[in-house]
Amino acid sequence: MTKVNASGYIQHHLQNLTFGQAPNGSWGFAHTIAEAKEMGFWAFHLDTLGLSVTLGLVFIMIFRMVAKKATSDQPGTLQNFIEILIEFVDNSVKDSFHGRSSVIAPLALTIFVWVFLMNAVDLIPVDWIPQLAMWITGDHHIPFRAVSTADPNTTMGMAMSVFVLIIFYSIKIKGISNFVGELTLHPFGSKNIFVQTMLIPANFLLEFVTLIAKPISLALRLFGNMYAGELIFILIAVMFNSDLLWLGGLGIILQLLWAVFHILIIVLQSFIFMMLTIVYLSMAHEDNH
Repeated sequence: MTKVNASGYIQHHLQNLTFGQAPNGSWGFAHTIAEAKEMGFWAFHLDTLGLSVTLGLVFIMIFRMVAKKATSDQPGTLQNFIEILIEFVDNSVKDSFHGRSSVIAPLALTIFVWVFLMNAVDLIPVDWIPQLAMWITGDHHIPFRAVSTADPNTTMGMAMSVFVLIIFYSIKIKGISNFVGELTLHPFGSKNIFVQTMLIPANFLLEFVTLIAKPISLALRLFGNMYAGELIFILIAVMFNSDLLWLGGLGIILQLLWAVFHILIIVLQSFIFMMLTIVYLSMAHEDNH
């Protein structure tokens, strides 16, 4: 494979199936990265949206099926696995969440399983899903990215949803006055009212940055790890098209080794996103005033 072909292969696998409005006013699919950029903010990544929703429905259907057939006599393997998973998430919530809410545990379970499923798609060979999309559409140049969490739109969207919950519970539990006080009266304080007033801008700057850093850290941590993992799989796949037989064989070995290691990353990133969500929401329920 020449350098140009390898570059084109990588770029094609890193391009989303983008649908939006072109500068001339027409709506359609972007065939290149440049066309996708021209469509601007309101373009849709149909591959990300389609796969994330599909995997969310898979999660719901599996858990619903197990719940309907649940039995205490002789539970099956799937029921045992899901019960262990639910117990694991429930214990994580009890250990890290110090408030009272009937929403946190179901939310944590949803986040862990959904993010895990989206991450796990990365273990499917990088050409299979794009080639399936080409076969279905009949377009051999159509781009299609399979790993939804390697798209910052997915991770940022999930992080912003958590951020909305953080703001909601902060105001609900602490009240608007105490919430504003947290942003303006900490970390620097003084018994002198005049000095305290002078410290408000510095306090607000520090606390606001801390607050905004929560969704950003959630989104970028998951995106960065999954994007890097996807890119490594793509780079290894490039080796398969080499004219050198030994290089293709090395690619197979590297693919298997990286897949085994990547399983740990998939689970770990799902766990981290869930735990940080629990911790952030626990902090939102704490009233220190």
